[in-house]
This record gives sequence, structure tokens and C-alpha cells, in this order.
Amino acid sequence: MAETRYTKDHEYIRIEGDTGTVGITDYAQGQLGDVVFVELPSLGKALSKGGEAAVVESVKAASEVYAPVSGEVVAVNSELEAAPGTVNEDPAGKGWFVKLKLTDAAELEGLLSETEYQDYLKTL
Repeated sequence: MAETRYTKDHEYIRIEGDTGTVGITDYAQGQLGDVVFVELPSLGKALSKGGEAAVVESVKAASEVYAPVSGEVVAVNSELEAAPGTVNEDPAGKGWFVKLKLTDAAELEGLLSETEYQDYLKTL
């Protein structure tokens, strides 16, 4: 079963084996408002933990999506280019941004569990 971990910047990574699917949480998409444009990295790009993984533009603002862990981009959700609103409609499903082949699985230890993330949201 896939495990999902979270950052305090509201990105998630769903881990399956040595690959992680990165997106933003429902809370983040709600804060952004209607997403109108998504810029994705190229396949094969090496991302560093905390580095820019994607850019989203909404009716309110432009915002970076940061990589929760380091890894190599092995897939991008190119469907978002034609339908960026998918990020709002299904952030934890069809609204994912990139899939990473993890460079260092130990980096997952610094991320929040589902319960920890829900507790963190209560403090906002």
C-alpha cells in the first residue's frame, strides 16, 4: 500500500517502492484558488529536496511547488497543461505534478505523516 507524507508547505508525496508521486494538498489548492497554468519540469531532471518541482499560477498568484525529497523526474502529468483546473478538482488524485525516483529514502523521515499533517492544519 502506498504511504503518503506531507510538508508544512502543503506538498504531498505518495510513496510506492522507490518512486514518489508529488502534488499539493487540498488545503493548498484551496488557498491558491482556481489554477489556470501549470509549468512542469522535464523528464530526467534531478530535483533537490526543497527545490522547485513545478510552478502553478492561479487567479490569485503564482506559486512554486517544492520537491519534498530529492529525486529524478521519471514522469510528469502533462494532462495538467491542457486542464490545469484538475489541480483544484482532484489534488490528491489526477492533479499530481511529477513522479520522482527517490535519491535518498531517508529524506522521507523529515516529512509529516497523515495524522501529523492534519494536526498541523489545525494550528493554521
